[in-house]
Amino acid sequence: MVGLTASDVPPTLAVKIFSAGVAACVADVITFPLDTAKVRLQIQGECQTSSAIRYKGVLETITTLAKTEGPAKLYSGLPAGLQRQISFASLRIGLYDTVQEFFITEKDRTTPNLTRNVIINCTELVTYDLMKTALVRNKLLADDVPCHFVSAVIAGFCTTVLSSPVDVVKTRFVNSPPGQYTSVPNCAMTMLTKEGPLAFFKGFVPSFLRLGSWNIIMFVCFEQLKRELMKSRQTMDCAT
Repeated sequence: MVGLTASDVPPTLAVKIFSAGVAACVADVITFPLDTAKVRLQIQGECQTSSAIRYKGVLETITTLAKTEGPAKLYSGLPAGLQRQISFASLRIGLYDTVQEFFITEKDRTTPNLTRNVIINCTELVTYDLMKTALVRNKLLADDVPCHFVSAVIAGFCTTVLSSPVDVVKTRFVNSPPGQYTSVPNCAMTMLTKEGPLAFFKGFVPSFLRLGSWNIIMFVCFEQLKRELMKSRQTMDCAT
């Protein structure tokens, strides 16, 4: 009898969580400078001093930061970011399939609002899963690296579009001087009236570069790690 390949055997929950945590940390280390550049571009204009540095574009922001504040500044906050990926991304991504199966099984008992909220908060994972499934099911791409790459890019774009307004308002509010905004809604309304709707997409390019590249690295590593771990497990099972 022909044995099952690693891709035929569904990965265990422990394999999914471990692979997700490692992949998320690798992606965070590589893309962290883009996140730093994104924040600097989003809060640009908040400081009213004449000596404030003006950043233009993602690459110029990164090089200017490295020259004026040192290369280490690009990774300021990385330890906290890695802790977040280990504790949050590993569960968020690793448990996705399990949660998805639960909602499919229990869909008659869940309300539409709950389902909608889950989809909105999991745009990244849902879009990736839907794209990968569609590409494989329609035989456009095999379930391999090119398929994972394309699905990750599309997932990153969709997530950036939906999350950008909230991200910009949050960044502005958190980094504003005390008393400048009375609340988060006040911050959003001030941006809308003074700068127009496009202000909510300020820093969109670095946001997409950061999230898109993070998704590519994370999902490709995640899928490959799952396969390799399942191959190792099969080898160990055969040996015993």
